[in-house]
Amino acid sequence: MREPEVRPERTQVSVVEARDTILGLVRPLGSETLSLRDAVGRVLCEEIRSDRLIPPLDNSAMDGFALRAEDTREVPAELRVVEDLPAGRTSGRKLGPGEAARIMTGAAIPEGADAVVMQEHTDHAGGRVIVRRLVELGENIRRAGSDVRRRTLIAGVGAVLRPTHIGMFAAIGRTTLQVVVRPRVAVLATGDELVEPDRLSDDGRIASSNSYALQAALVELGAEPVYLGIAPDEPEVIREHFLRALACDVVISTGGVSVGDRDWIKLVLAQLGGSMRLWRVRMKPGAPLVFSILQERPVFGLPGNPVSTLVTFEQFVRPALLRMMRHHKVFRPVEPAILAEDYEKPPGRMHFVRVTLQEREGRLFAFPTGDQSSGVLYSMVRADGLAIVPADTTRIEAGTEVSVQLLGRDDLRAEPGF
Repeated sequence: MREPEVRPERTQVSVVEARDTILGLVRPLGSETLSLRDAVGRVLCEEIRSDRLIPPLDNSAMDGFALRAEDTREVPAELRVVEDLPAGRTSGRKLGPGEAARIMTGAAIPEGADAVVMQEHTDHAGGRVIVRRLVELGENIRRAGSDVRRRTLIAGVGAVLRPTHIGMFAAIGRTTLQVVVRPRVAVLATGDELVEPDRLSDDGRIASSNSYALQAALVELGAEPVYLGIAPDEPEVIREHFLRALACDVVISTGGVSVGDRDWIKLVLAQLGGSMRLWRVRMKPGAPLVFSILQERPVFGLPGNPVSTLVTFEQFVRPALLRMMRHHKVFRPVEPAILAEDYEKPPGRMHFVRVTLQEREGRLFAFPTGDQSSGVLYSMVRADGLAIVPADTTRIEAGTEVSVQLLGRDDLRAEPGF
């Protein structure tokens, strides 16, 4: 049988071209209804306004005594305590001249009262209270609607829901929300050399660390990983795994995307009818990247070296998934830093240099983490960021300012920093 020809639309593209291609092809996911307790971190699909006042009634901001301010014009003032008002209970009577009500924080102000005196400014015994200072009109009263009024916009479409949102929705009585669905992402590792971590031995095979790192990265950004295990370097087995992966919204594989005799990913995708949109990006680490559309699903074929896997995930997969989840901000922040060591490279490819960051006298310094080989996973463990060295640059001297993509930061940006 004649093998299908693998002809990607674009080969050997720049990092920016690859990123723009991918982000231009992914499509937003649908919505679902969730309870409040399950919605944190999701993106809101509806506008939510309050239909009530918060607080609903005038209430006390302090533990103390509700009274009429005019009764304290001459101090000390002795008043008769006629009622005890805990939070959550309203009064059934109107406060008259010379009267006060013992009141707790959050309790509704009784009719007739127009101020609250803190208990620290009183002496209370039996049914009498002595107020030792002049109390101002409205003192220590939180007015109805002072926090939220009716029709106040609580959150709009596209808001990423934080715990504060959830608390506010509960306060206005909302129990369910329309949010973007969580993408199910298939994760497949390929390679005869791989075993599960609990199967490691001295036979020369290595642990499938990429698949575990990817699953963790997916959970971190709010996606649902679906682990398909390890496929050996056999095209028919890889094909069966990809068919299983089509139950998910997105597919990520690692390994098998270069030019070796046993790199089968491109061929299998073509056999399944996938439309390959790019292969190979002018970057290091991570050049042999595959991006294909298979039955309307994005498929990312990431390189097998662990650093290459993680760097390509950061540059392409992570922003694509966030875009699918309808986040407005999908890019890691990029900040300037002073490179602490000389760095040399040949022209032609953008380099992502793993660096640790230190602040000295108000300036940020970037220190390369040592060996920049794509197989040195520990260098990513140590890295605070990725220093970006442009494709045409061949040498950067120590003391030169470079752009650093910051890892592990939640303050994402709407626009890429490079």
